[in-house]
Amino acid sequence: MTTGHRIYTTSFASVYPAYVAKAEKKGRTRAEVEQIIRWLTGFSQAELDAQIAARTDFETFFAQAPRLHPARANIKGVVCGVRVEEVAEPLMREIRYLDKLIDELAKGKAMDKILRD
Repeated sequence: MTTGHRIYTTSFASVYPAYVAKAEKKGRTRAEVEQIIRWLTGFSQAELDAQIAARTDFETFFAQAPRLHPARANIKGVVCGVRVEEVAEPLMREIRYLDKLIDELAKGKAMDKILRD
């Protein structure tokens, strides 16, 4: 187990509603949030639902991700005052990638621009 930030042991399910609320507050949808998460992690919708139901922590959530998208390295910018591309710790970088994608969604960016294929 990685030692470090407490977010690593926080359940993904406890943060997921905040991602959805942030998006919905700006007129986006839960389906778009889920599409972003599936794109980033490679989880199917059923697998994502199971991760949420199991209250999997962030460390396990990313460790069990079937296929982290190779284009995630193209995610650049600042989230929580930190440049995501400069985050040294791999797990924290994955979490920040997700945070940045949700921020972009909430800011009205088009899905085809968010999902960097």
